[in-house]
Amino acid sequence: MALNSPQPDDSSRKRRFEWLALAAIFFFSLLGIRLWSLQIIYGDQYQTLSQKNRTRYIPIAAPRGPIYDRDGLLLVDNRPAFTVSVLRQEVTDKEQLLTRLASYLNADWHQLDADWNKRRYYPQYRPIPLMRDVDRKTVEQLSENSIDLSGMLIEVQPMRAYPYHEAAAHLFGHIGAITEKELTQQRYSDYHAGDFIGKSGIEKHLEPYLRGIAGEKLVEVDVKGKKLRQHQVRPPLPGKSVFLTLDRSLQLQAEQAFGDQSGAAVVLDVNNGDILAMVSRPAFDPALFAHGISNEQWQALVNNPDHPLQAKAISGQYPPGSTYKMVTALAALQEGVISPKDLIDCEGRTTVGNRSFRCWKKRGHGPTNLKKALRESCDVWFYKVSQKLGIERMSAMARKLGLGRSYDLPLDNEQPGLIPDKTWKRNRYNAPWYKGETVIAAIGQGYVLTTPLQLAVMTSTIANGGTLYQPHLIKRIEEFDGQILQQTAPHVLHDSDLNQQDLRYVKKGMEEVVNHPRGTGKSSALKDVVVAAKTGTAQVVRLKDDPVDGEVADIEEIAYRHRDHALFVAYAPAEKPQIAVAIIVEHGQHGGSAAGPIAKQIFTHYFETQHAAQQPTVPPGESDV
Repeated sequence: MALNSPQPDDSSRKRRFEWLALAAIFFFSLLGIRLWSLQIIYGDQYQTLSQKNRTRYIPIAAPRGPIYDRDGLLLVDNRPAFTVSVLRQEVTDKEQLLTRLASYLNADWHQLDADWNKRRYYPQYRPIPLMRDVDRKTVEQLSENSIDLSGMLIEVQPMRAYPYHEAAAHLFGHIGAITEKELTQQRYSDYHAGDFIGKSGIEKHLEPYLRGIAGEKLVEVDVKGKKLRQHQVRPPLPGKSVFLTLDRSLQLQAEQAFGDQSGAAVVLDVNNGDILAMVSRPAFDPALFAHGISNEQWQALVNNPDHPLQAKAISGQYPPGSTYKMVTALAALQEGVISPKDLIDCEGRTTVGNRSFRCWKKRGHGPTNLKKALRESCDVWFYKVSQKLGIERMSAMARKLGLGRSYDLPLDNEQPGLIPDKTWKRNRYNAPWYKGETVIAAIGQGYVLTTPLQLAVMTSTIANGGTLYQPHLIKRIEEFDGQILQQTAPHVLHDSDLNQQDLRYVKKGMEEVVNHPRGTGKSSALKDVVVAAKTGTAQVVRLKDDPVDGEVADIEEIAYRHRDHALFVAYAPAEKPQIAVAIIVEHGQHGGSAAGPIAKQIFTHYFETQHAAQQPTVPPGESDV
């Protein structure tokens, strides 16, 4: 018996079709909504993400502004250099990449890793520099193997260049990468991680002018990160041009004149305060910092006992020794304590209270007037005059001549020196002032401290008749198109109100220091230009037999760092002064023999190569005593 299976009726088939149709409509509706969402609502976002997979916005470092001397001769510039960086967003294997880079760059893996980690706060799209100033051969090797160095980037960036290496290093200062701490400071609010900033000297203090404005470029790459084409979006703008008062040729000559000696020199234009040269020795090469100084190099600098990082011309505080005797002489003349021709007998020593004070010349100078006292640097003359003068009037004259103060130069750690008086000692030590302290202050010892810059200012003020000019280092600042933004004019701080007749007597004594047969600086005389000067010796430590000035026997028996400092201050031409010089040679013993020859080279170079000093030569003449 055959069984008949039930057949679906037309209504059942119709219902199934309707359900399928509804399902299909629902599915395609969802798909449509999703496509509409991707294209309309999120279209711009996904287009941007897509472009980011194919493009990079890379900052273009701006060159810092150049630094020139007074005549527009280049002192500091920039040069193109290869920098190897990484883009973290394209790095697939950090350890492998660093291993390969360490091999090509001949670098320490751990150092590269440390440099990477130090910049971990960079945005992912910003390149992290791992090594600067890479040589061309290495760059070619890296380029040839770039397929195995995913995320590596080779950039050409401006690098600070100091063509004269150590010359004027303390003036220029140095640059370095901005730190996390510095980025939190208000003055660096528009800087970014990886930017280089001035860390010291002019590079630091003129940072707002020297800094350029970074540019930006758009680079298109393929899926492997290889550059396909480049579109420059915004070119960088260089920093401003800074013109200094320095004379490049004179600066280099002064540096060379020091040789391997330690110390400092300052050369001023006596008629406007321009700093023509400023030397601190030993020095350092600022390029070390521009490249990225190694720990070994840094330790070598900071542990050097001669302090190559110190700007000694402005921060070295030294007893002025006998170069201070012009202060004592001018104060005594102005206060009527002594007349120029008064004779004081020097027997080689004098007694004040229960203490005996020696002259450098053990047998004494005999009857001595002002001019002879300066010419032959008679200590006893100044000892005796100081007892009539007193410390207060002496110190007041020192301040009139520019000592005991700083000058706010755009440099680091300028020191004010020290001009002591009774009030200072009472505040500092809660003790009275003693007569013996006045005696040694009269010859620039004891508490008295000065910087080479201050001694140059003092000498300049004497040379020009008593006008104390603000010493300055910046001549002008210009835009890259030559527009002048800032220009420095001579600025008179005060008139020292010196009696011109008194001043002539002191200046005559200074002339005889160099141009008289018995002058302590006679070896620094020039053939065609009359130099006026004063030698000095600054005691470093007190020795049992106190060898000073001209009578040192067995110098080799004195430990180098116990030897006295040698000083020499001078101006020229004597009749119509143009420049003043202050020199200190650390542990040089005698101003006339150690510091004087440096001044002579500076004067010779200045007058022979740049300026014509027309003045009749004053014959040596005999002393009137």
